[in-house]
Amino acid sequence: MMDIRAILRARLDAAVGGEQVLSDPAAIEPYVSDWRGRYHGRALAVVRPGTTEQVAAVVRACADLGVPIVPQGGNTGQCGGATPDDRGNAIVLSLARMNRVRAVDPANATLTVEAGMPLATVQQAAADAGLMFPLSLAAEGSCSIGGNLSTNAGGTGVLRYGNTRDLVLGLEVVLPDGRVWEGLRGLRKDNTGYDLKHLFIGAEGTLGIITAAVVKLFPKPRSRATALVALDDPRSAVTLLTWLREACGDRVTAFELMSRLCIDLVVRHIPGQRDPFSEPHPWYVLVELSDSTEGEATTALLESALGAAAAREELRDAVIAASEAQRTALWQLRENIPESQKVDGVSIKHDVSVPVSRVPEMIAQASAQLAERFPDVRILAFGHVGDGNVHYNCSKAAEQDARAFFAQSHEVNTIVYDVVAALGGSISAEHGLGVLKRDEIKRYKSELELDLMRTVKRALDPNGIMNPGKVL
Repeated sequence: MMDIRAILRARLDAAVGGEQVLSDPAAIEPYVSDWRGRYHGRALAVVRPGTTEQVAAVVRACADLGVPIVPQGGNTGQCGGATPDDRGNAIVLSLARMNRVRAVDPANATLTVEAGMPLATVQQAAADAGLMFPLSLAAEGSCSIGGNLSTNAGGTGVLRYGNTRDLVLGLEVVLPDGRVWEGLRGLRKDNTGYDLKHLFIGAEGTLGIITAAVVKLFPKPRSRATALVALDDPRSAVTLLTWLREACGDRVTAFELMSRLCIDLVVRHIPGQRDPFSEPHPWYVLVELSDSTEGEATTALLESALGAAAAREELRDAVIAASEAQRTALWQLRENIPESQKVDGVSIKHDVSVPVSRVPEMIAQASAQLAERFPDVRILAFGHVGDGNVHYNCSKAAEQDARAFFAQSHEVNTIVYDVVAALGGSISAEHGLGVLKRDEIKRYKSELELDLMRTVKRALDPNGIMNPGKVL
């Protein structure tokens, strides 16, 4: 009698072709480690389907044989959600070959794309249609739209356009038993019962495999104005945001907070980066306005709004980009923070959110408590303060100290997460739970919420084969 591995291999070969079933350890290696190098697992095989029908066939084979499935897109996640565990009994299902545009509807302002398409390619497909897909994040060149959907990614445009959840009209999903839900509808109004797509967005592949999506497009901005503003503290940032939204309305597209340490690390570790100010300041925000009008009106509006704030002594200094090259340089200071921190050494990372009004309290309280417990802690705080999302990362200056500090992650996490929870926040704003926060979430969600999540999981995936060990 054939053993289960031989049966599985035969069915996978039949489903996608033998050349798309990787079993050699060297070939599998890139798929079983996460981007941060924190999680490393093992897999029976990596399977690379090219169509929804092939995905369904793979899932049916795994369902019949009780083999776990770990869906994977660009493998750029921050929480280990796309990495198999070390039992070696699962397959990794890579969607990288499913990277086609299925439909473009400019009049409906929608684009239908497959889940393996890199986010930057989705953006380009929208641009080719004369429109814009506004989801934007540092990993957009390598992350996939399916991964963005599975984590409900945020990025720099949430303030104006919303999270990924807000940018999706329809989905195609392969369910854990191999059936395909064909929900690729480009409707902005459909009030016919439960909105099923929202079950799968943000579920991190634990309820099914998203294979395609209908996403919303928007008019391309014809003008932008970008400024880096120096401030005293995060409270000044919230005050400035309130004023800019009053003065400029929905033109405020991005509002990114950065501590001084962020600028220091980028300038130190990323070639070609420089501080645009002649002297250091404690805090900064990167502000961008965009508008459908052409010309210099947007820049004039930003200059006027910042000038009024300066007259009230609500900011220390500001530089406004005078060209596209200068705009790019300012954005690189923000976008290179994660990479500069990776070069700098290990750190304890937190992706948290609180109401925008409470961002200053969150940073102040967590920093004070950490400094009391760990006197030489370094706080690297940055993020999308316009939607209350702060990347609050903690480290030590010396590498040896930083590694010893990392061993105390649980205590650090408890301090930060307790502050966030007390302020009505969330311990995961845009990166998901994955493995990293799977156990932590039990302290911060009610038992009723967790029970409801488990009920949904059991209903859709009764055998628990979809991305086991993640989220719940």
